Amino acid sequence: MAQWTSAVGAAQLARQLNAQQPRPAGPGTRKPPAYRALADGIRLLVLEGRVPVAARLPAERELAVALAVSRTTVAAAYEALRAEGFLESRRGAGSWTAVPAGNPLPARGLEPLPPESLGSVIDLGCAALPAPEPWLTRAVQGALEELPPYAHTHGDYPAGLPALREMLADRYTARGIPTMPEQIMVTTGAMGAIDAICHLFAGRGERIAVESPSYANILQLMREAGARLVPVAMAEGLSGWDLPRWRQVMRDAAPRLAYVVADFHNPTGALADDEQRRGLVDAARSAGTVLVVDETMSELSLDLDEGVGMPRPVCAFDPAGSTVLTVGSASKAFWAGMRIGWVRASPDVIRSLVAARAYADLGTPVLEQLAVTWLMSTGGWEQAVDIRRTQARENRDALVAAVRRELPDWEFDVPRGGLTLWVRTGGLSGSRLAEMGERVGVRVPSGPRFGVDGAFEGYVRLPFTVSGPVADEAAVRLAAAARLVESGASSGSETPRTFVA
Repeated sequence: MAQWTSAVGAAQLARQLNAQQPRPAGPGTRKPPAYRALADGIRLLVLEGRVPVAARLPAERELAVALAVSRTTVAAAYEALRAEGFLESRRGAGSWTAVPAGNPLPARGLEPLPPESLGSVIDLGCAALPAPEPWLTRAVQGALEELPPYAHTHGDYPAGLPALREMLADRYTARGIPTMPEQIMVTTGAMGAIDAICHLFAGRGERIAVESPSYANILQLMREAGARLVPVAMAEGLSGWDLPRWRQVMRDAAPRLAYVVADFHNPTGALADDEQRRGLVDAARSAGTVLVVDETMSELSLDLDEGVGMPRPVCAFDPAGSTVLTVGSASKAFWAGMRIGWVRASPDVIRSLVAARAYADLGTPVLEQLAVTWLMSTGGWEQAVDIRRTQARENRDALVAAVRRELPDWEFDVPRGGLTLWVRTGGLSGSRLAEMGERVGVRVPSGPRFGVDGAFEGYVRLPFTVSGPVADEAAVRLAAAARLVESGASSGSETPRTFVA
């Protein structure tokens, strides 16, 4: 059986190769042979995630015609890639991309930093902001007032508190998506929701199509569930979802599930428009694939004052409710410490998810559900989200200015919402930057954390979690880490500076 899960056409690969900007050669440097330049170009596309791992490459003759080079050049490039571990081949099955076993493993960076380290290390690993007070305190106080009747029960509500399920259903209905409480299950965060969906729909060995790049923690959750991840490369910049690629992957790989973040994608910040959303649903429906849509960033539009209107929810393009499962959460819009998530799906899917929950966590904490219910029923949610948007907008603008000043060679597009900046690091290794960053006092996740099998080595993700002088200092430390990488440093020679905001 072939080991590839998607395919790249000759014309598509030629366009991507021709769009690459070669790094200027130093004085006296010889131009590499044509086959070497071609091999390096394909290798870079794989490491950056532009060509997915396990993607079938075009035949030598087809690519030679598309690039207007000799077949010998393409054959030599493929052979070089095989020797380096970036290509695997089998007679009759073709050649497909790979990442060698010796490729640097992604560095740490997404786990929350211990509070005692915050004085000496600037944490750009966790895309989460402090609670929007006074609304957290008010919500907990309101929840305590509503708690006594529930305290006289067993406290297990596998589908969620009826009051919260009704509130969430009403909010979808207000967005133009008629929804009943029976279509909602409350979970322990969005991670709990997606974990439950994966266990119900995708058994060990099942294929799940994912954006490339995608949210690192979800990718790891799916790996640990035994899923076979099928990456679908995102388009350049903030243009997001390449519908022909998605249709091809859905048709060729026939994944059981597909996972997308259509609202201010994590990590790129891209926002899918109505046409892309409709196309994703149509492609999934045609392939019999269940489309899991992560809406955790949907309320974090940061440029509404500039007339940016949000597209319709993805589930709006699935009126029968047979294709789309929507996941929401209070963690990004309100506070990560509020571990409340939910799933919106058809009533029969919700019943199945609830039944399976008896073998997982039984239910979500009642007090936190009451706090979210209080927020949504009193108008406190909207006011808290306004605070969150203001924080994120100010942080984004400060971080963008600081990185542009200290690291002018780094490239990125400024997203109009969400919490993350996806940065191309001027040819430097993201894993090495993460390693050196911890030595100089800034913690940043490397690009490969967000790819499949080592892709995106030339990227890092920077969240909008710091502002003002802290953002300036973070950029200074990132620049120091970059200098260490460029110098080939193998051991830390700089001591983290204490920085108190």
